[in-house]
Parts: sequence; C-alpha cells; structure tokens
Amino acid sequence: MAIGLIIIGDEILSGRRVDQHFPKVLQMLTARGLKLGWAEILPDDPARITATLKRTFASDDIVFCCGGIGATPDDHTRQAAADALGLPLALHEQGKRNIQQRILQMAQEAGQQADLNSAENLHRLKMAEFAEGAALIPNPYNNIAGFALRQHYFVPGFPVMAWPMIEWVLDHHYADLFNREPHLEQSVLVYETAESALTPLMVAIEQQFPRVKVFSLPSVGDAQTRRHIELGVKGEPVQTATAFIQLCDELRRLNVEFSNT
Repeated sequence: MAIGLIIIGDEILSGRRVDQHFPKVLQMLTARGLKLGWAEILPDDPARITATLKRTFASDDIVFCCGGIGATPDDHTRQAAADALGLPLALHEQGKRNIQQRILQMAQEAGQQADLNSAENLHRLKMAEFAEGAALIPNPYNNIAGFALRQHYFVPGFPVMAWPMIEWVLDHHYADLFNREPHLEQSVLVYETAESALTPLMVAIEQQFPRVKVFSLPSVGDAQTRRHIELGVKGEPVQTATAFIQLCDELRRLNVEFSNT
C-alpha cells in the first residue's frame, strides 16, 4: 500500500497558479511518520481523470485527490470518479443539507433572505452529487463536504479547505499507520567528485544493508557552495547508522573531500 496524490487543474499545468499541495502533503505525512509514494498532476480533462482513477482504484493505494469537485463546467472530478467505478451520481442528502445551511448562513450574514429553490442555489447542490455510496469528508472552512470512495479522498483545490480535510482523513482513518516504521536519514556533501566514481560504493552499501537506501543528489553549486553531491543513506535506524559510518569510512579511504550536511 502506497499513499498517492493527484492534483487536478489546467491552471497548474499552464503556470497560472503554482501548486501548493505537494509540499504541504509531504509535510503532513512526514509529521505522522508516513511518506508519499507517488504524485500526478492532471488537466481538467474528463477522459484522462477517469482513466487515472480507474487505474488507482484498482490498486490498494490510499489516494488524495485535490481539485475539480465544484459545480462549474471545468469541474469533472465527481463525474470522473463515478465513471471510473461504473456508478451513478447521486445527491447525498447530508451533503445537500450542508450546502443549504451554508446558503442560509451566507444570506443571513448579508442581511438577505435566501431562496433555496432559486436556479442558482439548486445548481449549487451539484457539489453534493457524488458516486453512489460515497462518504463525506467534513470541510471546516465552509461546510461544503468532500467525498470518499474506496480509500480515495476527494477534496477541493483551495488549500484553505483541502489541507484540514486531508488532515482529518489521516487522523480519523489512518492513525494506526502513524510512525509504524522508525526512520533515519543521514548524509554528507561530497565535493568535486563525479557520481560515477561513487556508484560502486553506493551499490555495495545497499547490498550489505538490505533495509537501507542510498541517495545521491548532485548540485552544480552556487555563490555559497561549491559543486557537490549530497550523498546519504536512509531507512531502518540501526542499519542506517551503521551504513553511514561505513559510507564515511569508505569516502576517507577514497581520499574524497566531504563535510557533514
């Protein structure tokens, strides 16, 4: 089982908006001892969204999907999720009541009388049309819920709404997964050395320590730092700590200049 993130919106792919979900979801998962397995950014394309969800529904992955659950013509996620499962859309009664409460609240705050049967307000109820059998994800910002289907969790694209909703899902449904795998990460900066010269060492470390992964992040340097490679190990704490000591010993044997990160 992996945790995946789908971000939907033409505005992300066109550059009109910069995605904020990816780093925030990483932060939320890391704080709970979890990690992100994969991420995809999709356009507002019903066929592509449906195809992607068909594939992810067929997996055992936990998937968070941000965007496209509103009621405007470019919001396709609700219908795509239903199509991916071969289910009809149905008006969720509690979701409907939530929207109506929000309409009444907004009218009261504006000193107006709300007509729940106006064309505009009836159209807003589309935001409570989900694939049959969907469960609600509470939205603390405006009470207009997201929805859940088979370990897939659909939230709005607005960070102020999406992030507390994702946190609610994690804390209410997956608390048993928190901090289950102890994790340690250690690295050094290796200067003026080609990655190819370090590859045999990286291979040897992973062969000797099966619960450790070696990573290598090259940098051309900048005004503050010379050209370097961040070379490190991560994984099960005991093996990682031993692997790191061995990594540093081997770098010294190779007469390679390095420093702690």
